[in-house]
Amino acid sequence: MKSVHYSNVLDDNAATKRPSWVEVHPQNYFGDGGPAHRWLTAIAGVYPLSFHSVGLSLGSADGLNTDDLEKIAALCDRYQPAMVSDHLSWSGNAHDRYPDLLPIPYTRECLDHFSAQIARVQDRLKRPILIENPSRYLSYRQDEMSETDFISILCKEAGCGLLFDINNVEVTATNVGLDMDAYIDAIDPGIVGEIHLAGHATERHDSGPLLIDDHGSIVSDITWALYRRFIERAGPIATLIEWDTDIPEYDVLMAEVGKANVILAAPLSEEPRHALAR
Repeated sequence: MKSVHYSNVLDDNAATKRPSWVEVHPQNYFGDGGPAHRWLTAIAGVYPLSFHSVGLSLGSADGLNTDDLEKIAALCDRYQPAMVSDHLSWSGNAHDRYPDLLPIPYTRECLDHFSAQIARVQDRLKRPILIENPSRYLSYRQDEMSETDFISILCKEAGCGLLFDINNVEVTATNVGLDMDAYIDAIDPGIVGEIHLAGHATERHDSGPLLIDDHGSIVSDITWALYRRFIERAGPIATLIEWDTDIPEYDVLMAEVGKANVILAAPLSEEPRHALAR
C-alpha cells in the first residue's frame, strides 16, 4: 500500500473497489508518530495488515539487523499484523548497508545460518514468519542445491513459511536459465502463506533479455500463466499486487487485483500436473 492510495482504501463510497487486506513495509513506519501512523491506524481499523520487511538482512554473514528486528517487534505489538515476512537475501555486512536484496549461495552452510537467523526473528516476534523467494541476476558456482530444494528444506527446518513471489520466478528463470513450469510445480502449496505478483522491466542485450524486478508495470502474461498454474493446484491463497515504482492511479492497481480475483475464484484442477517435490 502506497501513501498516494491511503484515501482510496478508506473511501466509504468505493466499497466495490476495496482490497481484502493491505501490506506495508514496516521500515516506513519506524518513526513513533506523525501522519504515517495516523493513516496506518485508520487503515488497520478496517483491514487485516501484512508486514513485508525489506531490511532484516537475514543472509548477512554477521547476522541479522537487530535494530530493524526490535522496531518491527514494537510495530507488531502495536498493530498485530496477520503476517510478517522478509526475503531470502542479504543487504549488508559489519561495515555497510546496501539498498538491495542480494542473493545467497544455496549451500548447507548458508541454509544452517539462514535458518538460525529466522529462529531469532521468530523467537523475538513470537510467531512464524514468511520468507520470499528472490529475484536473481546471477548464480553462485558453489551452489549445492536448487533454489526450490533450498526453500523446501529451509521452511521445514526453520518452521517458517514461503511468501511465493511468482514474478520473481519469471525474472530468475529468465536470467539464470531455469525451467519456470518445473519451478512452479516443485513448490509445495502447504508451505505458501502469501503470493506476490508484480511487473518487471526488460533490458535487451546481445546475450539475451535481462529482466529487472522493478515493480513498475502491470503483471506480465507469463507471470499470470504461472500464477494460474500454481493456483489450479494449490487453491486460493492470499495474493498481493506489488507496484513500487511509477505508481499508477488506484483504478489501474485495482484492475490488476481484479485479474487475480478471477483466477482465485476458478475451480481447482481435477488432477495435479506433477507430484509435489519433497
